[in-house]
Amino acid sequence: MSLRFAHLLKFVFTIALCLTLVACQPAQSSNVIRLTLWQGVNPPPNRDVLQKLVDRFNQQNPNIQVESLYVGQGDQQMPKILAAVVGNAAPDMLWFAPMITGQLIELDALRSIDDLFAASPLKSELDPALLNTMQFEGKAWSIPFSTNNVGIYYRPSLFASAGVKELPQTWAEFRQVAKQLTRDTNNDGKADQYGMLLPLGKGEWTVFTWLPFMFSGGGVLESQTGVNIANSGAIAALQFWRDLMQDGSAILSQPERGYELDGFLAGKVAMQLSGPWTLGQLQATKVDFGVLPIPKGTQAGTAIGGENLFFFKSTPEREQAAFKFAEFVMSEEFQTEWAIGTGYLPTNLKSRESQAYKEFRSKQPAVDVFLSQAQFGRSRPIFPGYNRISDNLGRAIEATLLDQATPEDALKASQQRLDLIFMN
Repeated sequence: MSLRFAHLLKFVFTIALCLTLVACQPAQSSNVIRLTLWQGVNPPPNRDVLQKLVDRFNQQNPNIQVESLYVGQGDQQMPKILAAVVGNAAPDMLWFAPMITGQLIELDALRSIDDLFAASPLKSELDPALLNTMQFEGKAWSIPFSTNNVGIYYRPSLFASAGVKELPQTWAEFRQVAKQLTRDTNNDGKADQYGMLLPLGKGEWTVFTWLPFMFSGGGVLESQTGVNIANSGAIAALQFWRDLMQDGSAILSQPERGYELDGFLAGKVAMQLSGPWTLGQLQATKVDFGVLPIPKGTQAGTAIGGENLFFFKSTPEREQAAFKFAEFVMSEEFQTEWAIGTGYLPTNLKSRESQAYKEFRSKQPAVDVFLSQAQFGRSRPIFPGYNRISDNLGRAIEATLLDQATPEDALKASQQRLDLIFMN
């Protein structure tokens, strides 16, 4: 037998074996719809909660299998999402903040869910206050996955050791308490405990956690004439953050990592901005903590956050399967377990009234702070240009915190850039 013929025979045998193995696979496997969910759930323990729920859905729905993939923080996700859409390689579903809605619609990437949502029995169980996060130009494009808002976590033990007996309720009180909490605990002549951690960076985390102060200072992002970020409320809010830095009572996070809790857990900072999604992580550490509302400038305020579940265009069969998973996400079962496991506020009204969630609230009073201040919150706009607004706000915040510009100059420079963008 020639060597060439032997190679040919080996090749034919290999192909035949592969075909035999394929033929021996269970017939029902070809009927399984495999869906991909991209998400940026953090901290990591919250991803474990999500995976447990996804596994349950997969067990209950053998013909629909969802693969949940962590693809990074929001700022890290954006290039991947846009590249996937342009390259016709988008996932079936996306977990992301609703501000991305307009941008994805411009790219003709999303499937409107008006028909599916209207026919869903879960529609009546959704918190009606969240309906606006689904809507753009008169159509629904996503369903609320979870909701939250920004508060201030604090260490009661550090408050007690510094002699702080009353929680601050106004900007002036907060500034004074932050000074009182900034201490030299090892007597080396330098502060090693700071009153507040402020986020350094131009990304969305920095902007999202600064907006509550802008709202409480009476500021806005939009006016009747268009985008307006250089208003008096915004300037006052940025000046307040600058005052904390100049007082020496605040310390900056690592660049674009304002969500990390290392300093808070170690007792190096007494207060830090975050939301209810942090509750699960903190509970596991056994470190003492509490939550206080955003202090008032001219009024009560916070920023409403949370992620929605988006559906990319594919085939009717895949879109129907994706919405079935969405109904599981909207259900009392999912929302109750998700809320208790992570701290996110439930989007399902029955979940909020469930015995299990009431017991969770009784053990974790911080939840009530987020629930009660939600009425004063405002959401970020979901029109296509929000990413430009966020980018320029981030640049102004960073320049101010690094003492490269005054709040007024930084915001005016950003406003000028936005005027050029939106005039074209």
